[in-house]
Amino acid sequence: MILIVGLGNPGSKYAGTRHNVGFDAITALADAFQIQMKNKECKGITGRGAIAGHKVMLVMPQTFMNNSGECVRACMDFYKVSPEDLIVICDEIAMEPGKLRLRTKGSAGGHNGMKSIIAHVGTSDFTRLRIGVGQKPEGWDLADFVLGRFPKETEPVMREVMKKITEEIPVYLSDGPEAAMNKFN
Repeated sequence: MILIVGLGNPGSKYAGTRHNVGFDAITALADAFQIQMKNKECKGITGRGAIAGHKVMLVMPQTFMNNSGECVRACMDFYKVSPEDLIVICDEIAMEPGKLRLRTKGSAGGHNGMKSIIAHVGTSDFTRLRIGVGQKPEGWDLADFVLGRFPKETEPVMREVMKKITEEIPVYLSDGPEAAMNKFN
């Protein structure tokens, strides 16, 4: 089974914020592949189904961003998922809105959710799909920026990137990371 985790913060207060694009991606995948996100387990909301002929479990951790690793580790342990079968989707402030970057390993890049996952999983050798949300304006507090909502003019770009993710994940699963990186990065 492939574990696909979208990072975000639980609760309506955080819905639609830059930091919750991982949750948005999971919702887009669930809608596109008719996977019901109805299970509450392993400190998250999950749904099981198939994408491109592969068994997947979609996960939205409910531990808040900075403790995402608790949920990821619990899912990996319970379902016996190895790091090579883990895909984490998160926001990236170092990229403009709508850009995607797929990598099969790497650092946390200053992202607290990724730091938590790396600490709990014990390795940084897992796939991550970063979604550009843009850089914070000078003088802004980083937390205020990532917990803020996109301006109206960015919303169509973000809808398009969610559609692109529903195309990229099947390519990744069927043809491997190189094919997906070549097509979408």
